[in-house]
Amino acid sequence: MTQDIRPRMFRRLALGAGVAALLALPLAAEDAPTDEGPTLMDRGMELFFEGLRREMEPTLEEAARLFAEIGPSMRSFLTEMGPALADIADQVEDWSVYEMPEILPNGDIIIRRKDPQPETTPKATEDGSIEL
Repeated sequence: MTQDIRPRMFRRLALGAGVAALLALPLAAEDAPTDEGPTLMDRGMELFFEGLRREMEPTLEEAARLFAEIGPSMRSFLTEMGPALADIADQVEDWSVYEMPEILPNGDIIIRRKDPQPETTPKATEDGSIEL
């Protein structure tokens, strides 16, 4: 069940955070508030952000629960596999030429190249030797 919720939850979380960030930019650039109190525009923005916070609250709570659930195992994985993954990342120039990783029944993980490079066969020179 959580696998069905995760992509939707993260999309909603990212959308909400993006909207909030974009809307907060003009507010940060406004002049200092006047002595007259908040304007209708200020009050409208407060109500908008309050509604957005209420709408996002279940998603944020689910994200916090999910992060608390997978956090320790993710930390352990990164501690053990981090150096090996960094070595692989240094060796691979373009990840787009590889398929998604595949887990075999015996637990091995393989990453296939999308278009295998053609095998080059050594050619014999005129004197019969093979250049490698």
